[in-house]
Amino acid sequence: MAMPPLTSVNQINLQPKPGKTYFAINREWREEFIYFLLVDRFQDNTIRIPVNTPARSAGTATPNDFYGGTIRGVMRNLDYIAGLGCTAIWLSPLFQNNPGAYHGYNINNYLNIDPHFGTKEDLVELVEAAHNYKKGGQPHPIRIILDVVINHSGDNWFYKGEDAPGAAPREFSNDLQYEFGGWRPNRKIIPEELQNPDLYHRRGLIASPNGYDTYPENQHGDLAGLKDFANDDDANGSTLINILIKAHCYWIREADIDGFRVDAVKHMGELACSRFSSAIREYAYSLGKQGFFLFGELAVSSDDIYNRYIGQNTSRMDDGKTVFFGLNSLLDFRLAQGVYGDDNNAPLRDVIRGIKGPQTLFNRLEAQRDRALNRGEIGRYLVTFVDNHDTFWQPAGRFGAAATDAQIIAAIGFLLCSLGTPCIYYGTEQGFKGKGEDNAVREALFDKAANRSLLNTHCTIYQEIAKIAGVMRASAPLRFGRMYYRQISGDGIHFGLPYGHDYTLAFSRVLYGREVLVAYNVSSGKRSDFVVVDATLHKAGDQLHFLYGKTGSVSVQQSAGGALCVKLELAANGFVVLE
Repeated sequence: MAMPPLTSVNQINLQPKPGKTYFAINREWREEFIYFLLVDRFQDNTIRIPVNTPARSAGTATPNDFYGGTIRGVMRNLDYIAGLGCTAIWLSPLFQNNPGAYHGYNINNYLNIDPHFGTKEDLVELVEAAHNYKKGGQPHPIRIILDVVINHSGDNWFYKGEDAPGAAPREFSNDLQYEFGGWRPNRKIIPEELQNPDLYHRRGLIASPNGYDTYPENQHGDLAGLKDFANDDDANGSTLINILIKAHCYWIREADIDGFRVDAVKHMGELACSRFSSAIREYAYSLGKQGFFLFGELAVSSDDIYNRYIGQNTSRMDDGKTVFFGLNSLLDFRLAQGVYGDDNNAPLRDVIRGIKGPQTLFNRLEAQRDRALNRGEIGRYLVTFVDNHDTFWQPAGRFGAAATDAQIIAAIGFLLCSLGTPCIYYGTEQGFKGKGEDNAVREALFDKAANRSLLNTHCTIYQEIAKIAGVMRASAPLRFGRMYYRQISGDGIHFGLPYGHDYTLAFSRVLYGREVLVAYNVSSGKRSDFVVVDATLHKAGDQLHFLYGKTGSVSVQQSAGGALCVKLELAANGFVVLE
């Protein structure tokens, strides 16, 4: 007999499931290749005719509403995700949402799966299938990450007076708190402990031009009507965060989830984020899950702000006696978004397309050095990406909207071979070109009207990314090594770091006596450049063999100035890996 639905955190049992061994592997998170998908837009339960072509596909345009993708649609297509080389799947929020919220960020029930996506049992089966997945007959365990929303609830209630005819929505004003009005029909939030109005800031909408980045508006105001939780360092904040901790531990216990991507962390206080992270991590440890991964969406490009959320944090309320440890990692908006208006800190997408110079990449690596004891360890702290499901930071749309196939391959190749945990947004591997509002960059990978699937394993972009992912998986330096950008030379005499828009971008990953060299021709024409290699690991006459991009090998030479180097002949937008 089915159990009645949970309505309170007091009904939750957090003891380990009897007889269950929870999933844990010693593969580090910086070794993973994460596939981020919107469940509603990936696949549904219907088996459809796949597209088989080397060309890219246009994603299926959808209404700004639920389209039909399900958890079982993900489970049926693990072969596709694993075939791309991915070893972890980040699922968009699955909890019950308000009408039309196909994306999952408008939650009204933290203790139930949205029926549009399936059931708790579906999630449990997906995770089990992923953990036990075999690729080519060999174990290929896939980790499952849930996107969680702890900064705010859905638009479940209204402010007093907002329900009057013609009333304007309440907006943030001098941190003034507004009166709670009432619950919207059929939106009384679960767990019921979150029905206390004092657990919400109640400051109205973030509305000022810089409100999303200015305290207190950015941490007290509501995001587009989504109601901001009062997660301050006080009694109500403590009550709130403990409710959210227990609700989310429930899903680790029930489904054996491997990690959380935490939404909108710059809109919540550092302490609340750290308390949540510490408690979730401890609970996972108690189940035997030593590698639970928590990474956050901090949509700014400031290394100083990054450090507030991934370091340790101490409560002001207990005279510093408690230390909470924050997120393991953050999404690397500094790499993906760059710094607006600063050509020397441009987005990765602009560097790959050759419209901005590479100085941004050199600056970024230098700025991260204080975050780790050596450059290899920096790879633990950031999840790298080139595009995603939001347009507030990428008004030009998906990367594929303006990039060629070769540029898309090179961009994901850069992520796979450089420092960080690489993450690909679904559809990028098919060359999707979405551009416009948020829904336009959230195309579906299936077409109900034409009864076809866009999970095209014949696509050139898909196949080449899979090859590079295979090289990364087999190469310890590409997963753990220190990273150094390499000087280049056109004549083999004069060397320097590249600049401008026509050059070979090269870097090495070095791990205890091994160097793997990665190079990309940014320009639209052929290039021939000498690239420096490590003189302590090579001597003139040694051979570097191509692991990707070309066949054969190149010889290490000694330049007139004494530097050891290799000469690389690269096609337009050619991407190669050598060792």
